[in-house]
Amino acid sequence: MHRLPLPEAEAALGDELSTVRPDLSAAYAAGLPGARAAVLTRLWRALAHEPLPWIARRERGREGLTLHLADGRRLHGPHADPYATSAYVTELRLDERAYDRPDRLVTALAVPHASGFATELGHSVASLALSRAQPGLSGGEPAASWEWEQRVVDGHPYHPNCRSRPGFSVAEQLAYGPEHRPVVELGLVPVDDCLVRGEWPKWLRDEDRVLIPVHPWQAAHVLDRGHQEGFSAHPLMSLRTLALPDGPHVKTALSARLTSSVRDISVYSIETSATVSEFAEEIAARTDGLLHVTRTLGAVSAHSPALAAVLREAPDLYARAGERVVPVAALAATGLPQAPGWTARFARLALTVGLRLLDLGVALEAHGQNLLVVLSAEGEPLRLVYRDLADIRVSPLRLARHGIAAPRMSGRIVTDDATTLRRKLFGSLVAGALGATVGSAAALREDLGSAVDDLPRTADLAALLEEPLPTKALTLMRLEPGTPGDSWACLPNPFTGRAS
Repeated sequence: MHRLPLPEAEAALGDELSTVRPDLSAAYAAGLPGARAAVLTRLWRALAHEPLPWIARRERGREGLTLHLADGRRLHGPHADPYATSAYVTELRLDERAYDRPDRLVTALAVPHASGFATELGHSVASLALSRAQPGLSGGEPAASWEWEQRVVDGHPYHPNCRSRPGFSVAEQLAYGPEHRPVVELGLVPVDDCLVRGEWPKWLRDEDRVLIPVHPWQAAHVLDRGHQEGFSAHPLMSLRTLALPDGPHVKTALSARLTSSVRDISVYSIETSATVSEFAEEIAARTDGLLHVTRTLGAVSAHSPALAAVLREAPDLYARAGERVVPVAALAATGLPQAPGWTARFARLALTVGLRLLDLGVALEAHGQNLLVVLSAEGEPLRLVYRDLADIRVSPLRLARHGIAAPRMSGRIVTDDATTLRRKLFGSLVAGALGATVGSAAALREDLGSAVDDLPRTADLAALLEEPLPTKALTLMRLEPGTPGDSWACLPNPFTGRAS
């Protein structure tokens, strides 16, 4: 292994940290090797399974996996478990040289757009080490769902850009990142000409003007207008969505690229928010009480994706006495005690709800951030809560088969394409939320096997059991930034082992 100076992003963050929070410097430096391995493991998953055009073929042997590149080079690493969440890759070997730093490996690969992606990976490693540098949480079990969210330190379980926050200084990461447990002071921008959907509350109005909550990072770096003092809130996993103390959640526009996407709020999302919310509430009522959807209370936009906000219910409203609501992403990240067979019972609940809605004509983007589980006092999974309806998909054809009127809307949410609908649900729920919860292909196979026995035998279930499992090709999308829409990869099916 070649021992080189720290990459630019790691060194730059360390230098800034020594000024802003010198008490964290030692923990940050100690955390860098683990952060590199965590990002390198995510990167290896992508290289092993995504349809990257510069990989000619993949060769699996007794000693691991070898990728034969189109230019004749070979990249070698361990066998790649597509559902593993532990950081098991500490180095990869490109021909005769070993790399333990993902940004330097991508730079050496020298494929199209490698330079920009390498920069993002460097930020991801540095920010992840910073996230892990904070002192551990003290006290008992969280009382509110937002407190569970702040215990998710490592971000996206499979994206190499799990902690990439370009444009954020160290001080801003500490001030706004949920894993650092800050209280964020939101500003309010008064707007005269505003698109409003739903009921925008009086406390967010100034006579005839609408007051739009704005994230302080957005106010400092993007908006060219003044704002007034707003209110305090707790940041959630998405960073740009925050929980008001004992109140609703507010989704703000954040024109920064986190993982794959710039997190502003499209005018389309605001225009359709009330219609989609009412429709989702109606559909959730058909799950025999197994699913609740957090209602969108109001949504506003200054006719710009950079200045908009959405108010929605807190998921905690759907917990009864003695119950608690936990984001699925927090299940594995926090080490929540679970009885034997718990993950299989949770998988049965999630698949029952997801496949039932898919059959009706609604595909949820049920990844670990959008999906929450209601637990009994003993920790048993009882019901689900789903939030953030902006990226669901709705099939008018499927709805009509069940005698359900389709919502009056058009645009990206509406599709009758079975592949698109299944990708949306299977990629987020099975390849994402369930895979990350159990943490390995073997465990996923075991839990899904026992979970599907009593499910209705629909064409969607047959596709889940028999076809390769779709997942977003997150690295391919970063290496082909000019390609619109999502790109997809096929993972080995936990039931059959089929990969293509």
